[in-house]
Amino acid sequence: MKKAFTIVEVSILFVIFLIVAFLVAPLSLDDTMQAKNTSKWKGVQLEFGNIFYSINMQKEKEGFDFKTAFDDTISIELKGNAEPYRITYLNGASPSSTYRFDNYKLTIAKRIMAYKFLDEPEGDLQGYLMYDVNGSVGPNVWGRDVFGYNIYSDRFEPFCKQDSIAIQKQECGKGGTGLCCSNYYLIGGKFD
Repeated sequence: MKKAFTIVEVSILFVIFLIVAFLVAPLSLDDTMQAKNTSKWKGVQLEFGNIFYSINMQKEKEGFDFKTAFDDTISIELKGNAEPYRITYLNGASPSSTYRFDNYKLTIAKRIMAYKFLDEPEGDLQGYLMYDVNGSVGPNVWGRDVFGYNIYSDRFEPFCKQDSIAIQKQECGKGGTGLCCSNYYLIGGKFD
């Protein structure tokens, strides 16, 4: 006598498969979106290397002013002003004043950039730059689609480049700020 599955058994298996699919799909979708954002962030590195090359070429000129040269050079990449929007840390908290920006700019690539200079430079550190690889489209979270640079007088450096890998990884976890992801993903760190 042949034994076959009953309609109830098939239905139960189908429901189990659906539950598993609904649990796994969002995780893989989030990973795919994060991989795309990380890839965009890695692509930005070349663009910004060229910007500093242009600034450094101007240093020989008489009356060179770093802020003016920076503004002039970066303006080539900008399309215009953008409306401010809310950006949060990875842990959901609001950024400290150091990592809040006012002058949002739309780039030619339809991304959002903002920067600010320190009132008094700290050694070579001149200021900070925020770059949202999705523009104002969500999630608008540091370490997911928002990344940052320290602006030095001779280079851009991703946030946390000088910190240990363990600290960078911790800051890229759910309880972290996400600021260190700017460097952590560039050096091959994995997202959770």
